[in-house]
Amino acid sequence: MRLGMIAAIIIVLLGAKLRVGNAFPLSGDQNVLPPGTELNEEALDKPRELFRSEALGGAKSYLVNLGDLAFNSNLILGGPARRAGMSCGTCHVNGAGNGKLYIPGMSTRPGNFDTTGPLFNPKAHNNARDPVRIPSLRGARFLAPYGNDGRIASLRDFVRNVVVNEFDGPEPSPAILDAIVAYIEDIDFLPNLNLTAGGRLGARANDAQRRGEALFFKPFPHNPELSCAACHIPSSGFVDHRQHSVGSGGLFKTPTLINANFNTPYFHDGRYDTYDQVVGHFDRTFELGLLSQDRADLVAYLQATGDGLMPYERDGVTAQLKEINDFASVLDAAIPAQNNDVIALAVHTISGELRDLVEQFPGVKDTTVEGGVAERLAARTALKNLVLMVRLIGVDAAAGRYDGAAAEYQNYRKLTFAAVPIVVKKAQPWSLFNPAVHKAHFDELRKLLQSAQKLP
Repeated sequence: MRLGMIAAIIIVLLGAKLRVGNAFPLSGDQNVLPPGTELNEEALDKPRELFRSEALGGAKSYLVNLGDLAFNSNLILGGPARRAGMSCGTCHVNGAGNGKLYIPGMSTRPGNFDTTGPLFNPKAHNNARDPVRIPSLRGARFLAPYGNDGRIASLRDFVRNVVVNEFDGPEPSPAILDAIVAYIEDIDFLPNLNLTAGGRLGARANDAQRRGEALFFKPFPHNPELSCAACHIPSSGFVDHRQHSVGSGGLFKTPTLINANFNTPYFHDGRYDTYDQVVGHFDRTFELGLLSQDRADLVAYLQATGDGLMPYERDGVTAQLKEINDFASVLDAAIPAQNNDVIALAVHTISGELRDLVEQFPGVKDTTVEGGVAERLAARTALKNLVLMVRLIGVDAAAGRYDGAAAEYQNYRKLTFAAVPIVVKKAQPWSLFNPAVHKAHFDELRKLLQSAQKLP
């Protein structure tokens, strides 16, 4: 991952000894992305990623792990996105939508993005500023057709369109395309204890939610064939797989309401932040004549249907190492198969993830954290050694020395399952995973950025 130009200049001019990760949220990667870019990389709480295969008591397959690896690799995209270190996972963090992503010139508000804008693929620029909401991919296997306007029937075609046309990436191999699709299809909805198997409210519902459910099924006064439930069919995942005009500037597919509490902003272009605003839009557009109590009841119902268990999880050493180990698991098959394309993708992506993890442990000269010097140094050293081991795997494989690559990989796996996690977890209290250290670090970086802006 690369340093932002502004942050790098600050370090040179002011002698700051800070960790500065790729595309720092205040200003993005200034070599590529416009000033004011926000990628939400500072967040400590990440959306929880629930995999269907694991929820059923199994394990993710090779194909799912390969898709996860590719999804989070900047090598899949092209042009400015690749140079900025972006991946599919930048917009869809752990498969959920990134409601805080904002790129000047490409977004009109946080959480939306102009997929036909000029920045990432000028050839696809349609000379219109028409950003769309960044969607969650939870439950995507149930939600065809794809795209906010539902113009693409196949998830595979949709993924290819995003990679090649929207982000100017190279044509993915059929194997990589299949893997990304398998990964997305394995991402499940979060369980919602408020709903029955048929999508109706269960015993936990209160009176306001039940009144809201009744309104949800009530025919519209000026068109009895319409109701909220006619499009958001509860027994079908709250979708009807069709396009509709709802007074927002075109035909757009019905979005699911499952886990929608965590999918802000709302509407195809992300124009609304709250359910109350959404209800108000439908009230005005379809002349529903809702009373204030009606609107409140509908909001209560939507909050109940849009809920989900454990929507977020605290980022930390355990979560980071698990993801890196899942990525590395593709080498179990790729090295014996002598698949250099997958080996190279894995080496590049795992090395980058490990380097990012190194920077979560401030160096000994970083003045924003006190204590744990020996622990931080040990963690950084252990992780840097892993980076070297991963690179050696790539070197051996590229040279056709697959036995050497396999031996190096086995050594890597032994360390990642034993010694390294102990060393790294021991240093976590003095890492950027600690909220207090995290705050002090980024508060100081903000001050430095503000000072740099005042320099003549």
